[in-house]
Amino acid sequence: MIRTRFSYTLLLYALLPGVLWHLLWRARRQPAYLKNIPERFGYYRQQAMRPLIWVHAVSVGESRAAAPLVRALQEKYPEHQILLTHMTPTGSEAGEALFGDSVLRCYLPYDYPGAVTRFLEHFKPRAGLLMETEIWPNLINGCRRGNIPLYLVNARLSEKSFSKYRRFAELARASLRELAGIAAQTRDDAERFAELGAENVAVTGNLKFDIEPPAGQLALGKDWRKGYGAGRPVLLAASTRDGEEEALLGALERIAAPSLLTVIVPRHPQRFGEVAALLERRGIRFQRRSGNAAIAPETRVVLGDSMGEMFAYYAACDVAFVGGSLLPFGGQNLIEACAVARPVLVGPHTYNFAEATELAIAAGAAVRVGDARELVREAQRLLEDGNAAARMAEAARAFSRAHRGATRRVMELLRF
Repeated sequence: MIRTRFSYTLLLYALLPGVLWHLLWRARRQPAYLKNIPERFGYYRQQAMRPLIWVHAVSVGESRAAAPLVRALQEKYPEHQILLTHMTPTGSEAGEALFGDSVLRCYLPYDYPGAVTRFLEHFKPRAGLLMETEIWPNLINGCRRGNIPLYLVNARLSEKSFSKYRRFAELARASLRELAGIAAQTRDDAERFAELGAENVAVTGNLKFDIEPPAGQLALGKDWRKGYGAGRPVLLAASTRDGEEEALLGALERIAAPSLLTVIVPRHPQRFGEVAALLERRGIRFQRRSGNAAIAPETRVVLGDSMGEMFAYYAACDVAFVGGSLLPFGGQNLIEACAVARPVLVGPHTYNFAEATELAIAAGAAVRVGDARELVREAQRLLEDGNAAARMAEAARAFSRAHRGATRRVMELLRF
C-alpha cells in the first residue's frame, strides 16, 4: 500500500511508459492529445506579463463550473492575469470558448516533482485553485514549499472516490492538510474530506448554480427549435455515455410517437462517430448538428456532434434526460438543464451529483427513472401532458435560482 509521497513518486516514475502510451492511445481518437506534450512535463513557452492567479479545471465540466469564479477573480483582481490549466484537449477547447484571450491556457504537468517545480517556477502564481476532486501530492507539496496558497474549490468527494482515497489514508491526509482551504459543495462532501484528515473545510455550495445561460446560446436554441418543425415534440438525451444511446433507441422503438424528434449529445466528442455508426446500423434516419442543415420531417434523431453548445441544446428541447445515469457512470450535471427551465429525467446512477440530484427531485424539478423503458414512458407522459411539464419547468427554474451564491462564498474563503 502507498503510504508516503516518496512511495507514490516512485510508482509514478515506474508508470511513466504507461503514461506515454496512454497519450498515444487517446490520440487515436483525439489527435490533439499529441499537441503541447512538453507542457505535460513542465516546459512552457507562454509568459505571464502580470502577477498571476492559477485555476485548474481538468476538462469540460470543470471549465464550465469555473466560469463564474474566473470572472469574479478578474473583477476583484484586475491587475492579475488568470492562468487556466487543463488535462484534456476538450477542456482546453472549452476554456478557449468560454474566455478567449482574456486568460492564459496550458496543460497542468503530470505530478512528477521536476515537472511541478518547472511549472511553479515558470509561472510563479500568487495562488492556485483546484476545481472539484484534484488531489496531487507533489503539486500540493510544491505549492506549500513555495508559499503558494492552494485551495480545493467546488470540491466534491463521492462515496466511491472516498473509498479509493481511504486506501491511501496517510498520503491523502498529508496532502489535504497542506492545502490552504477546501470549499466543499455539500455537507456530505465536507464530512468525507474531514474523515480523510482535511482541515479548513467549509461548505460553499456548487458553483454550477451560478452559471448564467448565455443569451447567445438561448437564442441559438430557439432558432434550432423552430427548425425542428412546428409542433414536433423534442426529447434531448444530454451527455450520454457508452451503452446508453443503444438502450434509449431500443426503448424508443417500443412506443408510438411518429413525430418525436430525439436529440442525442454524447458526453465525449471522440464518440460522435460511434453513435453515428450505431444509428446507421439501426437504420435510423438522422442528421448531424455539424451539418447545419434544416431538419427534415423524416429525420428521427439529431446527433449533437458539437462542443460548447449545451445550453442551446437544452433551450431547443421540451424534456431533457441527463446522461451518465442510466448505466453506472455516476451521472452528469443536471443544473444547466434546470437553469434553462426544462423538465429533467435522470437514471438510477447519480452518485457524482448525489445531493444536487436529490434536491432537484425533492423540488419537483427532476424525476428519477429505473431504466431506458421507464425513461421513455416518463418522457412521453411529459411530452403529452403540457401542464405537468410546465410545473416541472417552473420548479426547475426556482430550484436553480434558490441555490445560487457559491461564487461569493468561495471568494470570501480565499486569502492571498
